Amino acid sequence: MKVGGGAAKRTRESRLTGEGRRGGEVCDNGAVTPRIETERLLLREWREADKQPYALLNADAEVMRHFPSHLSREQSDEMVDRMAAAWEQRGFGLWAAERVDTHQFIGFIGLSVPGWHVDGLTPCVEVGWRLAAHHWGHGFAPEGARAALDFAFQHVGLPGDEVVSFTTIMNLKSQRVMQKIGMTVDRAREFDHPMTPGWDEQRHLVHRIDRPTWQAGVAR
Repeated sequence: MKVGGGAAKRTRESRLTGEGRRGGEVCDNGAVTPRIETERLLLREWREADKQPYALLNADAEVMRHFPSHLSREQSDEMVDRMAAAWEQRGFGLWAAERVDTHQFIGFIGLSVPGWHVDGLTPCVEVGWRLAAHHWGHGFAPEGARAALDFAFQHVGLPGDEVVSFTTIMNLKSQRVMQKIGMTVDRAREFDHPMTPGWDEQRHLVHRIDRPTWQAGVAR
């Protein structure tokens, strides 16, 4: 990843525009978000105009197949506000993802911190994504998630010096993305999600990547 004007050259190229709060773009709520450019994606600040397409994404049955329920427009808008605010609170978070070729907003990719507790898992930093279904199958999720991992290991204080990702045991598509970005399953940390009691997909599988594994992947 190339930071600002300086630059250690890496095999997998992504470019960070600005660093932390010293650069980047200002969200509509005033928080400063660094931009990351990959070959086909721009990971950027959240905008008020993103709320409508994000609400459509959250109302899509295919996108929300492995979630307990769809989100209402109000719930979806509140989630955008929380994601934008996280950058001011923590200095990292979930980016709005935009295609470079069409300038379309396609969803989110980035980092988050669970607000609930599970023994042996939290506190942790999670890499995650949620993209509109018509943008699936093009490799956008792993491309953006690799850039998010680069940012995490270079700029974020990570509990256990690792990044995790988790999803329901039935969500095989997300598990494949986790594997594509170099994560491995950690069955010892499999858990029932505390925020979804009684849901038939409550059981979650955890994947992880530590610093040596990330470094080895970047060097290839």
